[in-house]
Amino acid sequence: MFKIVLILSLSVMGSKAFADNNDFKMVQRIIDSVSQKYAPDKRTALFDVNVTDDSGQIVMKGKTNLPKAKQEVMDSLSKLKIAYTDSVLVLPELSMGEKTWALATLSVSNIRSGPDHAAELVSQALMGTPVKVLESVDGWVHIQTPDLYIGWVDEMGISMKTEAEMTLWKHSKRCFFNQIAGRAVAAPKRNASSVSDLVLGDLFESVSEVKNYLQIKFPDGRMAYVKKTDCLPYEDWIVQKPNVDAVLSIAKQMLGNPYMWGGTSCKAVDCSGMTKIAWYTQGVILARDASQQARYGEHIDFKEIANLQKGDLLFFGRNAQHIIHVGMYLGKGLYIHASGLVRINSIDPNDPLYNMTERKHLVAATRILNSVNSEGIVGVKEQGWY
Repeated sequence: MFKIVLILSLSVMGSKAFADNNDFKMVQRIIDSVSQKYAPDKRTALFDVNVTDDSGQIVMKGKTNLPKAKQEVMDSLSKLKIAYTDSVLVLPELSMGEKTWALATLSVSNIRSGPDHAAELVSQALMGTPVKVLESVDGWVHIQTPDLYIGWVDEMGISMKTEAEMTLWKHSKRCFFNQIAGRAVAAPKRNASSVSDLVLGDLFESVSEVKNYLQIKFPDGRMAYVKKTDCLPYEDWIVQKPNVDAVLSIAKQMLGNPYMWGGTSCKAVDCSGMTKIAWYTQGVILARDASQQARYGEHIDFKEIANLQKGDLLFFGRNAQHIIHVGMYLGKGLYIHASGLVRINSIDPNDPLYNMTERKHLVAATRILNSVNSEGIVGVKEQGWY
């Protein structure tokens, strides 16, 4: 798919025809300042803009999904009467047409750092997850997930949608797959051939009921059957009051599952992926990475074990500014986390389960339950994309 890039040359009355070094440095400072203001975390905001000197002319190049940020740069340059050429692409790109949304169509769709299967796995999207579409390059689609994480997905892992099609999806009769793992089959009977595997948190349409099965429709139109008892009506899922015991129960059902960097499903998880999927089952969307999750919620004094409550997130690292790991508190000094595999350890040095091998120090703790629908901890019902 080709790109359409609009290049606009802006000349300001009274400005110099050729840029001097001071102008060039000023433009770079403005870009850096705006980037820090609007996109301090490159994982959740795209402002890949730089300035070059093209034969004495200042040229701004790059792309962003933040039109307000670009406009602020342009306004600043206009006030300073600095002439420049604008070659910054605002996403979504025009060639996407009206299909600026998509739904994940696989049980788990992989999200990578770049448009290549060899690129780092940074996250995943469960079936039925709505994503914003930014651009498309050689069979790969640049997307943003409901937790605002940005990455690339193989186009086979999503189904592109218009705003109108997304509205139809939102008003359809949907179901939440409520088992750790399962399968959707081709007929409502035992031993029917498989259509797809399913994991906890997958969303799909419910078309009809046949015996003890639901006939379901995937976001890409495929039809299948799944046991009715394995599903929870979407409306029931999003209105439930988050329950810490239920969160911890899900985490414990993942005990022994393998660790995988970038994993956010019950197939295999990284540390923050485990906390994320456990809370997602209660209709709560956490930020993607451990260092991001540590920013949000009620911060707890973790130096005394007595201050901690079940379900609190425990963060580990060199210090509070360098967090690299997260787990969930179970009580009595124990916590569950994904490290090599999903397992239980203790923060009590006197406990045989105290983990000396990871060389990570407990540096922060937050409480989720009292902060639902605050920044970084959003209920699915209030998030808006679903």
